[in-house]
Order: sequence, then structure tokens, then C-alpha cells
Amino acid sequence: MEAVKPWILLFSILLLFSHIFILTTLAEGVTPQEAKLLRDEVHGMFYHAFDGYMENAFPLDELRPLTCEGEDTLGGYALTLIDSLDTLALLGDRERFATSVEWIGKNLRFDINKTVSVFETTIRILGGLLSGHLIASDYATGMKIPSYDNQLLHLCEDLARRLLPAFDTPTGIPFGSVNLLHGVDEHESKITSTAGGGTLTLEFGVLSRLTNDPIFEQVTKNAVRGLWARRSKLNLVGAHINVFTGEWTQKDAGIGTSIDSFYEYLLKAYLLFGDEEYLFIFQEAYGAAMYYLYNDPWYVEVNMDSAAIVWPLFNSLQAFWPGLQVLAGDIDPAIRTHTAFFSVWKRYGFTPEGFNLATLSVQHGQKSYPLRPELMESTYWLYKATRNPRYLDAGRDMVTSLQYGARCPCGYCHISDVEFHKQEDHMESFFLAETVKYLWLLFDLAAGSDNLVENGPYKYIFSTEGHLLPATPQISLIRERCSYFGAYCNNDDSRQDSRTLDLSTDHQENNSQLYKGWDPSSSPSDNTFREPTSISGSMKGLCPGLTHGQKFGISYLASTDKKPYEGESTSQKEATVVPTQSAVIVSNPDAESTGQREVTVVQSHSLAVVSNPEIEFSQPDDKNDHDKDQGLIEEELESDLSQDIDESA
Repeated sequence: MEAVKPWILLFSILLLFSHIFILTTLAEGVTPQEAKLLRDEVHGMFYHAFDGYMENAFPLDELRPLTCEGEDTLGGYALTLIDSLDTLALLGDRERFATSVEWIGKNLRFDINKTVSVFETTIRILGGLLSGHLIASDYATGMKIPSYDNQLLHLCEDLARRLLPAFDTPTGIPFGSVNLLHGVDEHESKITSTAGGGTLTLEFGVLSRLTNDPIFEQVTKNAVRGLWARRSKLNLVGAHINVFTGEWTQKDAGIGTSIDSFYEYLLKAYLLFGDEEYLFIFQEAYGAAMYYLYNDPWYVEVNMDSAAIVWPLFNSLQAFWPGLQVLAGDIDPAIRTHTAFFSVWKRYGFTPEGFNLATLSVQHGQKSYPLRPELMESTYWLYKATRNPRYLDAGRDMVTSLQYGARCPCGYCHISDVEFHKQEDHMESFFLAETVKYLWLLFDLAAGSDNLVENGPYKYIFSTEGHLLPATPQISLIRERCSYFGAYCNNDDSRQDSRTLDLSTDHQENNSQLYKGWDPSSSPSDNTFREPTSISGSMKGLCPGLTHGQKFGISYLASTDKKPYEGESTSQKEATVVPTQSAVIVSNPDAESTGQREVTVVQSHSLAVVSNPEIEFSQPDDKNDHDKDQGLIEEELESDLSQDIDESA
């Protein structure tokens, strides 16, 4: 298996030289004026597809863009319209956004005898409705609908309650599918993917905060704990697991298919909710991924127990990873990996579902490109972080490929074979929810951004479906949203007797528990929730204190040359100290009695101390060979190409 790595080295060198050639042959890159034209072109792409859907497929789920017909693919409830809601708002289309929200509020129902994917229904339908509600109900977004009366939020709560039976398993990890009318079928498969069980926290967590009902957040957090408790001693998770026994049925660990968004939601749940437990798990999981899966600049799949390589494969779902690394503050490897991934796009005009790094060819049976957004997403985030014009050039190439290879009479077609650009009569709803959204944001940022995301009242977290989830006080500071003068905690008093808010996200009282690992063989029941505490409605004044993370801001992983596990003792915990800076608004509660409030701005330096779990890590037998080959790759790439890479960067 080690013979694979020279091929990876050779192909990396060829791709890097190819990328340098591409950069030097482009004229002067994308100018601000051209960025405006490209933004307008992407705007037209959205409406070509959206109008095609509305005129030929609505209210069916998705469009068949070659034959201009519709089809039900998920549940038969206007999937593409729901998935497109926040893109309409982002583009400033008040009329169509309001009309769409009104139609959905009046016509959408979930009391139907349909068996649906818990994962897809959550990220597409629940996420789309939540994002639409948060935009339509808030004057600060500029898209407030005067007649709107929380219809989408009521639909969200109804849908989520119909999904809850899927979580009734011994491990807490949900079934993959559930019937919206009858619950889980007795013959339903007990096997689910890691992504399917671990990519529900954002949508369900936001819903808990909007409804003051902790059950939604509790079940999804328990699912994450159930998965993480069964990680290997290398801190890796597999691809598929039995939700009853907790046994892994597929032990291939990677960052792509079946696992990808598990990593994504660990970090984003921390960023949105401030829950340090998610940050701790992410840092442990990310460190293991970078140590065992990263073959600079590519990522491979390995056995979760031994770290032996099982797949030297780039699959298109991996392309989200550089964007996630930007959010984690790990920019350098993100740049190199994006360069490698984009070189595959340049070779074929699209990214195939699988590209074999050993044979340097499209993986058999994985030749399609179903209009996936992940590479566009990473391109947007890297441009936002670096403002390097190479990412605008990349975006322009992607627009060109889509316009000349995928555009068809009523929308944009799947590409069934990237080598021959053969079109297929299907358009996924995520093309409108994500693919064109990230391209539009990329060029709008270059042209001088004026949109909800860049200039709006809140910072936004993008869900894995590209839906906009704002970091409002109600969502991000559930216990602190009345901590500034004149603010109110607007809870529904009528629910306080029967529903309480889960405060397990506050780790001030027992920070030591935060950094303790779970035994991989332990049951999720060992990780109990803290007792929920009710919060009275309509409070004015000072709420309980900020959590550690909220006090000191977001602490990112430090970029170091040292391997995360290099030189690590098997019986000792190693602490990594990451310095950050933040400004904290501190209110003096003693001033309340005098009728005044003293506010002090404190400039603070924070330390995020991350400890490895208190378990013994067993290193794979081939660790030294792994380090040797990895060092060889890095040494040869640095000696042969360092000057060219620096110039291209």
C-alpha cells in the first residue's frame, strides 16, 4: 500500500506545475469591473434555473431541466422552492421571497404518509424553513414581511417533531429514515452514516432556541456524543455504524463521503452556539484527521483503527474541507489542498465524484458531477480570507464550465460523465441553495459587497446546505441575551411550566469535565445531560454570566509544523495554548441597585487550553514509515517547487 505514495507525489508535482502555468498564462486576472459582470452572470444563472423550476416543475420537488418537467425526489413538498428561499433574500428579491413565504405558509403540510431521509429533510427542508423564517420575521434584515406571523417556524416545529422518533435508539444515533405519519418502520435499516447522524445540530439547535423547547437540541447533541464515544483510539470515526449496537459496519475514515459534514458541524455548532464541548471534540477530531488522513496536499481514506490506507482517492465531497479550514484558522494547508482539488476541475471542466490518485484517472463508476457546490464554497472562503485574485480566476472558470457544459433549456443538468460532458436530466435543489449562492457571494465580495451576509446586522453561519443561520442574541447567547442594558429575554411564559431550556452549553461551573475524553467502548448514557434550568420570561437586566468562549472570543487551532501527535506520551495529556485577542463588554451588577449601570470595555488576552483525552493512544505499526514518506513528500516538494509555489501564492 505504501507504493501508492510516490504516485501521489508525482501527481502533486505535475498539478502544481500545471497550476503555475495556468496562473502565468491568464491575462491580468479578474478586475473589479469584470467581477461585477460575473456577479450579474451568476445572478442570471440563478433565475434561469429558478424560473425553469417554477414554470415547469413547481410544486414538485425538483426540476428535470432537459425535458422541462418536474419530479418528486424527497417528500413531495416543493423542495426546490424551500431550498431557494434565502438565496432569493440574499439577492434582494423581496417580491418573490415574500410570495414564496406566503405560499409555503398556506400550502405546506407534513402530515403525509412519506418515508424520508432524516439527514436530507433536516438540512434542506428544516434548514430552508428556519432560514426563511429568521429573515422574514426580522426588520433588521431588510426583508421583513409585514403579514408574516411565524408560519414557517410552526412548520419547522411540526416537521422536527415528526423526525424525533428516529432518535429513539439505544445509542442515541438516529435511524437514517422516518415516516412522517407513522414514525420508524419496523423493517427500517439500523445502519446509518456518520454524517447522517452527526449533521443535525445546527438546525435542531436553532429550533430549540426559537421555540424554547430543549428536546431538539438534546437529541442531536446526544447523537454526536454517541458517535464520538465510539471513535477509535486514534480519534478517528468510520463511515457507517449500527444505531442499535454501536458497532461500525464500515471502518473507512476520511473527510469525504459519509463523514464530511460531521467535522463541519462540530466547528460550526461551537461558532453558532458557543458550546465548548463541540470545540473540544472538533479539535481532537481535526488533529487526528490532519495527522492520519493528510498526505499533503491530498487526503486519503484509512482504516479507523490501524490508519492503514484503504483508498488513495479524491472524492468531490472532500472539496468543502479548505473552506472549513479557513473557519478554523488553518489557512496554509487549505491553500495547498484547494490548489490540488481545483487542478482536477481544470483537467475535466468539472470535478468527478471520484478521482484515483494511484491511477491518475477518474474512478470507475464515479464519473459524474451532480452540480456539487463544495469547491465553490471553499473558493469563496479562501478569497474572503486572502483576497488573492487566483480565487476569482477559479470562480470564473467554474462559471464558464457550468455555462458551456451544464446549461440546458430549463436549468442546469447533472453531468453524468465529466470526460465527455454528457448531460443528465436532473437538477438538485442544492444548485440553487449553494452552488450559485457561493459563486454570487464570491464575485459580489470582489465587486464591493452589498448584501445580507457581508453587510447585514448579524454574522452568519452557513449550514451544510448553504442556509443562512444568524448569530443573533436569541440563538448564540441563549442565557446572555438580556445582559446588556434595556434588553429583554423574550420567552413565552405559557411554555415555562412544561418546557425548560437546556443549559448544558454552559460549562463555567465544571470546566474540568469539558476536556475529559470518553472511553470508546462506553455507552452514550454515560454522558448524561445536565439538569435543565428554566429561564423566566420577559426578564430585563443582567442574565447569568458569559461562558468562557463567549467572554474571550473564538479561539482557533494554531498552525504549527509539529504533528499533533508527534512525541506524545501515551499516558500524559498534552496541552496546546492558543493566544487570541478579544474585547469584552462587562456590566457591573452592583450598579443595578443605584439605578445606574457601569459598563467597562476590557481588552483581554485569552488562552484556549486543549487537552487530549485521558486514554492511551496506540500508534499504528507503520507510523515511522508514514512519517518518513510524508517527510519525503514535503522535502522533495519544497526543494523542487518552493520558489514557484511562493510566487503562485
